[in-house]
Amino acid sequence: MSAALPVLRNFVGGSSVDPSGGRTSPVLDPCTGEAYASAPVSSAADVAAAMEAAEAGFETWRDTTPAERQRALLRYADAVEARADELVAAECRDTGKPVEATRQEEMGPLLDELRFFAGAARVLEGRSAGEYLRGHTSYVRREPIGVCAQVTPWNYPMVMAVWKFAPAIAAGNSVVLKPSETTPVTTLLLAEIASEFLPPGVFNVVCGDRDTGRALVAHPTPRLVSVTGSTRAGMEVAAAAAPDLKKVHLELGGKAPVVVFDDVDVAATAEAVAAAGFFNAGQDCTAACRVLVHARIADEFTAALAAAAKNTVVGGPGDPAAFYGPLNNADQLDRVLGFLGRTPPHATIVTGGRRIGERGYFVEPTVVTGLRQDDEMIRDEVFGPVITVQSFDDEDTAVHHANDTRFGLSASVWTRDHARALRLTRRLDAGTVWINTHLPFLSEMPHGGFGHSGYGKDMSVYGLEEYTRIKHVMSHLG
Repeated sequence: MSAALPVLRNFVGGSSVDPSGGRTSPVLDPCTGEAYASAPVSSAADVAAAMEAAEAGFETWRDTTPAERQRALLRYADAVEARADELVAAECRDTGKPVEATRQEEMGPLLDELRFFAGAARVLEGRSAGEYLRGHTSYVRREPIGVCAQVTPWNYPMVMAVWKFAPAIAAGNSVVLKPSETTPVTTLLLAEIASEFLPPGVFNVVCGDRDTGRALVAHPTPRLVSVTGSTRAGMEVAAAAAPDLKKVHLELGGKAPVVVFDDVDVAATAEAVAAAGFFNAGQDCTAACRVLVHARIADEFTAALAAAAKNTVVGGPGDPAAFYGPLNNADQLDRVLGFLGRTPPHATIVTGGRRIGERGYFVEPTVVTGLRQDDEMIRDEVFGPVITVQSFDDEDTAVHHANDTRFGLSASVWTRDHARALRLTRRLDAGTVWINTHLPFLSEMPHGGFGHSGYGKDMSVYGLEEYTRIKHVMSHLG
């Protein structure tokens, strides 16, 4: 008889609690497809209990000073760093990511973001007080919003959780956060660690499925709903939040154009683009997935990109040579293979295009060329290790094709021509534009897109401001 799976619990009001209905779902190892734990499927009653705890926590936390919140978050960041190995191991188990990449590319930035928001809590800016009406003094207060409902995805569960709760809590709010049902472990660990430094109810985690998320959004208590996920999910959230006029913060999909001109070092640029496209198995809304390359170097660049793809090692957390691991779940595997299976006759899969093995959710690094602007692989988010290549003859055509999707999250320009690079940063319709690089993020700089990529900013002081409200106070001088 097989051993019973470990059972996870929600984290509400400063302690671990069982869901009211007792429903659970398996948590699968994406390297094998086998269950290694079970997680709660929280009901509307469980969400309501978390909201009640968050309301109580907010009443305490809202009255803390920025210095007190900073001190608590800095102490929390130190505690997270002390348990970094445990968190990395849990994250790799949930996602199948390589251990060292997770430690360097995710744990390091995560700690930096916690410490950044701890400090940013003390430097929120506002207009100075003044007499804008004779006999009256006016000033502006920036206040926390209240209880915030947050939903995070499975591609970066640990980092995305910090992007959500850190600015909200730094600004004086309380949080009820639902992680993806396939990757709940590290979010629960982060909440458990936080309980030593935050009042009960400030940071709550409820696990569950889409119905749990819908209950979270529909509940009347939260005044802000923040979601990172698909465009479809963002539209549903915006509609569900509308009856209560909740503030909505959405970080959604992307289809990042990578515009490569004919004056670049072809080999070096192809290597960099491949890394930015295949990192995390391409499961990144900012991935360098859609290359637009000048016709004069298109064949050479495609060959170099394919060579880089063939040299990219795919494997699980235990493979020190692996650059990326599996897709996160069976549904995503089916989605990516579906795109590849529907490759139109006029296009060519230059390399890759197949599942690796029959166990787990691994897919080969893939390069596709010959696609047209109206093909689905150009217009829709694949969210897998797939890079498409199109060519252009002039700058205007490159810009038109780059902007000709419903997304507007990120883009990059690769050229030695400084003036051209600056022209394109103005013309490209994306919330982030990189020049001669693609994918780096900074705690001090905002992240967020336009169009079907959503609205609102994560990271930076702009991200902190998302979790505040502005109040005008006027005093009659008598």
